[in-house]
Amino acid sequence: MNPDRPIPNITRGVEITTDLDLSCDVCIVGSGPGGSIAAAKLAAAGAKVVVLEEGGYFVRKDFDLQEARAIPSLYQEYGNRATEDLSITILQGRGIGGGTLVNWTTSYRTPDVTLSRWRSDFGLSAFTPENLNPHWDEIERRLSIHEVTPDEINENNRVLWDGARKLGYGVELLKRNVNRCAHTGFCGLGCPTNAKQAMYLTYLPDAAEKGARIYANCRVLRLLADAGGKRIESAEAEVLEGMGDGAHERSERSDRTDRSERSDRATGRRVVVKAKAFVLSGGAINTPALLLRSALPDPHGRVGKRTWLHPVVATIARFAKRIDPFYGAPQSVASHHFAERPGKLGYFLETPPLQPMLASIALAGSGPEHRRRMEQLPRLNAVIALLRDGFLDQEEGGTIALRGDRGRRLAVRYPLTELHFEAMREAMKTMARIQFAAGALEVSTLHQPALALRTPRDIDLIDRRPMAPNRVGVFTAHQMGGCGASSEPTKGVVNGDLRHHHLENLFVFDGSVFPTSLGVNPQESVLGVSSWATDRLIAAGWKG
Repeated sequence: MNPDRPIPNITRGVEITTDLDLSCDVCIVGSGPGGSIAAAKLAAAGAKVVVLEEGGYFVRKDFDLQEARAIPSLYQEYGNRATEDLSITILQGRGIGGGTLVNWTTSYRTPDVTLSRWRSDFGLSAFTPENLNPHWDEIERRLSIHEVTPDEINENNRVLWDGARKLGYGVELLKRNVNRCAHTGFCGLGCPTNAKQAMYLTYLPDAAEKGARIYANCRVLRLLADAGGKRIESAEAEVLEGMGDGAHERSERSDRTDRSERSDRATGRRVVVKAKAFVLSGGAINTPALLLRSALPDPHGRVGKRTWLHPVVATIARFAKRIDPFYGAPQSVASHHFAERPGKLGYFLETPPLQPMLASIALAGSGPEHRRRMEQLPRLNAVIALLRDGFLDQEEGGTIALRGDRGRRLAVRYPLTELHFEAMREAMKTMARIQFAAGALEVSTLHQPALALRTPRDIDLIDRRPMAPNRVGVFTAHQMGGCGASSEPTKGVVNGDLRHHHLENLFVFDGSVFPTSLGVNPQESVLGVSSWATDRLIAAGWKG
């Protein structure tokens, strides 16, 4: 087990007993990978930094590996976030450290082919491997990002590894941001050993040790512009009680409200921050929503548009041997063999862990059928296909909109079309072939009702099963776009420096700036691009 590394002088919502008026050089909204690395670099450069985070502050002692407690506390909307039509389940972290609190540690640099598309189609001429590689080099050193060894492949991932190799599909070992990983398999519930090099253990303590002030349980409601509408003057946040965070301190601090008595209710307190520059790092759903709530200039209607989700479909295989898909490194193997399919949506393959609660939500069926599937959990394997959306001319992606409660409630709209369903069918057939090649006795889809394939000859039955929203399980853990970067204001929200096109001291450092999806897991891309953009902000003297 690695030692704890508390964030010095962090302030939780229950500790804010009066309204606060703060001032600083740079106010950062959100503490995920983009906001955290920006805070660390800015504070090291001498800037006075304030970080506002909607979620709570959780540390190792809070992570008891219980899904029923962790998911409501560590995920957006208590783990129930979904598209407006409920056709896509959205898994998105919430807390100090953002998505790094709960992600599965997979780390990829942005592929060269993706950067090339951004340069050619969106005028982002500085987004080159030569400019970004030095940042990724440093990030990989700082976060202990390294390739797994073959003996770290658990049985769940080995199905993808063995099956793909038997069929001649390209497959690779992944890189993970871990240090002395115990392979518990519970990365998605918070790391119980401090092996995962998440932001709350790395860049945020770095920032606080250099003087940054970090506030948890502070939901930013709006940004206020000056009279000329050219600069942001302040950020206004409401203070929340906080749900579940700080539970380990209940016996140590008598002023801490028991977490069983706390929720995300607003306390009635406000925090107002005035700054020279503002950085939004709330992620590809919350950042566009904040801009919309604030009614800031958007003459071309680009805020919340071209949202990308890497929509995910899965197949579940049953084996004679034990797979125990809940133990071991959640992801150690991937295949990008089908990432580029000319004229069609490409997809890439990974494996997810299957803890009981997550599995019960994902598995199709109900009643006795569902119970039977859950009883088979130790012998089940899952493979997932993530669609590489945003690279075809006819794609518009999804949108983020507001839907009541003064903008606190969001509407994520992502129309699923035949373009997606064709890719999903092909991906399910590919995954079934891989699972049978690895020795599966049966493969099931997540259609409603599920389609059970008992031999490889049954695979083509997938083509006959109707595909429509809410007729097949679809998920996303990668949200991108919504504040896309482009050299042209008509095509994006921010420019090539990630500065807002119409507000000279407002910047966006998170996955919402990606003009397409990535085709890989986004954590390291957000870190690298944000690190590069922070250096530009520092060179500008923090004032925009």
